[in-house]
Amino acid sequence: MSAVPVSELKSYIGKDLGHSEWLTIDQERVNQFAECTGDHQFIHIDEEKAKQTPFGGTIAHGFLSLSLIPSLSAGLLIRPEGLKMAVNYGLDSLRFIQPVRVGSRVRLNVQVLDVTEKNPGQWLIKAKNTLEIEGVDKPAFIAEGLSLYFV
Repeated sequence: MSAVPVSELKSYIGKDLGHSEWLTIDQERVNQFAECTGDHQFIHIDEEKAKQTPFGGTIAHGFLSLSLIPSLSAGLLIRPEGLKMAVNYGLDSLRFIQPVRVGSRVRLNVQVLDVTEKNPGQWLIKAKNTLEIEGVDKPAFIAEGLSLYFV
């Protein structure tokens, strides 16, 4: 994460911040997510039954894929200099476009969409997060995430 002088934050609007490293989505990660959330739908955890679906095998939960944003974006995001605290402020939009098959590799692309000073010392940054699947034309999702930074 790069520290940026507050006076320069708005200059990042429209800028592509790049891609994360590739991450393999394995069955163990999917099973752990199912345990944490209580979502045990067969399409995620029953490899034999999932083979009979149009996906041909298990797929990651959409919200598992979404939950990867903080870790995958950590080295990409900008933050204001003098940062005291940052919080997830939510999403403006989210579309799950393509399921992530277990065994696939994914990476995140981040683009700054907007920067707003909500209150003195509080900066709201909206970023377009696109989770790409290696070898697949369509992304897993596109999410407009909001982060609130306190300086």
